[in-house]
Order: sequence, then C-alpha cells, then structure tokens
Amino acid sequence: MKYPIRISCFLFLIAACSFSYGQMAEYNYKRELKEVSEPWSKIILPNEIFGKTSQDLSDIRILGLTASNDTIEAPFLLRETTEKISRKEVAFKTLNASHNEKGYYFTFEIPTIESINQIKLNFAQENFDWRIDLEGSQDQQEWFKLVENYRILSIKNDHTDFQFTKVTFPSSKYRFFRLLIHSKEKPELSAASIEQHEITDGKFRKYNIKKINTQENKQSKQTEVDIELQLPVRVSHINIGIADAYDYYRPVTIKCLTDSFRTEQGWKYNYSTLTSGILNSLEKNEFNFNSKTVQKLKIFIDNRDNQALTIDTIEVKGYIHELVARFTIPATYFLTYGNKSASSPNYDIKRFTKNIPETLMTLELGEEMTIAKKEIPVAEPLFKNKIWLWAIMIVIITLLGWFSVNMIKKN
Repeated sequence: MKYPIRISCFLFLIAACSFSYGQMAEYNYKRELKEVSEPWSKIILPNEIFGKTSQDLSDIRILGLTASNDTIEAPFLLRETTEKISRKEVAFKTLNASHNEKGYYFTFEIPTIESINQIKLNFAQENFDWRIDLEGSQDQQEWFKLVENYRILSIKNDHTDFQFTKVTFPSSKYRFFRLLIHSKEKPELSAASIEQHEITDGKFRKYNIKKINTQENKQSKQTEVDIELQLPVRVSHINIGIADAYDYYRPVTIKCLTDSFRTEQGWKYNYSTLTSGILNSLEKNEFNFNSKTVQKLKIFIDNRDNQALTIDTIEVKGYIHELVARFTIPATYFLTYGNKSASSPNYDIKRFTKNIPETLMTLELGEEMTIAKKEIPVAEPLFKNKIWLWAIMIVIITLLGWFSVNMIKKN
C-alpha cells in the first residue's frame, strides 16, 4: 500500500508544478510590481495594456513567484475613479400661484433653513419654450435674484421627446423661493422637487486624437465624424463643442468600432452604439457611458432639414482604472494580462471593502515583458526526403508484381 501512496504524492507534486507554470503561461504579458512592501497597495493601470486585455478586463491578474518558485495569486479590487453624486431632497410647500403682465408666479416655502441648488419642474404642457427668473427671500418683503432669463424647454412630437426643465443655481439658504415664468400661456405646474445636488469630480485621462474626419451625408441628412485615437483606451466621456451661437437641437448617436473583416468587396466594419442623446444649445454637450476599450469612434448628428453645425472641439476622456491589492506572502509579483478566454476572478476582499485603508501606496510598474510559452513538440514525418518514399513505393510495386506473375504461372 505504501508504493501507491508514494506514487500518488509524486504525481500530485508534478501536477502542482505544472499548474504553477501553467498559471503564468496562460497569459501573454507581464509587468513586475516594484517594491511591494505594504499589505495593501494600489496599481494604476497604464493606457498601453488595454488593447491587450479583454473588453471587460476579466483577464487581469496579480501573480507572484515565491523563493521556492511557487506561483501564488494576490487578490485585488478593480476600481474606477468615478464622480461621487449626492442628492438630498428638501421638503417644501407651494404657497400660491399668481400672475401679472410679467408672467406667472409660483412661490415655495422651505420650513427648515437648508441649502438648495436645484429645482426640477414638471408641467402638464408637452411643448413650450419659456424664460424664467428665480428669487429668494427670508420674509417675502425683500427678494434677491438667483437666476435671470433662464430657459426651460419641452418638445414632443413624432420624432422627438425632449425636456429641459431643471433649474440650477448656486447653493442658497432662503425660506422662500419665487419662480417667475415669462409666458402669456398659463403654465400648468403638475409637480416640483427641490434638492441639494453635489458632485465630487472624478479623475480622468484625456486622450489624444490621432485623426479626425468630418463629412456631411446629404442622403441621410447627417453629419458623420470619424475619430481615431492614438491607441485603444478606456473611454467613458465625450464632450462635443459647437462653435455656432444660435439655438440648436439635434439627436446624436455615438458608436465605436467592434470588429472588421475582409470581403471580396473590401473591408467591412461593425460598429456598436455607446450612447445616444440630444446635442443642444441649453446645456453642456457631454455624453457619458460605461467604460469601454475603443480606438475608433463615429459620431452621427441628425440635422434633418437644418444647416449642419460647426464642430469646434471634441474631447475624449475616461476614468483612471486602478487595482487595490492585498499582499500577504513575500514574493516577486507581476501584473499579468492577455488571455481572452479568462473569466473574472472572485475574491473575498470585495465583501470586506470597509477593511481597506483609505491611504494606499501606489506601486510602480516595470516594463512590459512577453511571457514565454512551452513549445509543443511537432511530430516529424518518418521520412523527410521524398526520394525514400518513392524508393519504398517502387519496392512494394515490384514485390506485388513479382507475386502476381508467380501466381499466374502456377495457375
């Protein structure tokens, strides 16, 4: 019984060593993590790796080699440096609604003195274009201007369903807020909400555009903008700056190249939609979407029967991606990536994020190295030289002929 046990242990050790090698060899690239000394650290992913990883970044790993040449895996969390948005709705009462030659007034009372910076309005009307003023007061005797000649708009028809009825202004503490809508038509205010809205900016990388081409498609009545970035990167925001000073309202769709293939008629390209929205003169034309690795983009602006807009600037940017990793065993650690068939790892630390320190040391990454693969031996043919093959065939044919002649003679 001892021999089978020894043989089993020996085979297990061989398998473990093979797995250790194979775990690293499953990936195409690695970068050494320099000076790993703290239990918790973070790694900022460089732009150059995204074109060599899977679209969802599921093939990123942190693998280490111990002094005994064992391969270990360090757990990590993948984070994006996104904005932090805080919304606090404030209770209020609508006191009265009145009108005069200037327009229609709506007065709101906030029982508790809290800061607010946003009022969202809903109207029964589906189509309007109004200018508004907003004032604040502590006693309804002296009023202070907060917003003047602010535009709110609603368009709804067979082609469009668009509303811009959010009033933003600097944070203010007043007991009373008075809204004046400059309109001859009575606005039917169906609902309103008052909020303190705060945004902590995220951290972004702005990407260099290698090539940009704009053309007008008269058949589809669209402006088409082709954008090529310097390399594949993680994109999440696109800002479109328009030089025209007049009012405009145009549906826009942003797509990215997903794959291409050659046909007899030439190359064919497949694009998928990142986001769509409305390019308009009322607000900043920034379009946000989930982070995606892209290099080529297309922007389609529907002009319909309008004159094409003059595009001034296009800014492409994305969140910084970082790994928050825990190191418990001394080893030489590597950031490894490049395995399109790998699935996302599942680590315990994602369930205990409160234990992660707020201040983390940033590890420096080494140069990219290609991971060597075990060469699979190729079975060589028995006879490399074809002369040997022909010689054997001649011998076989000669023998078959000789046997056949002998059989005929005997008969």
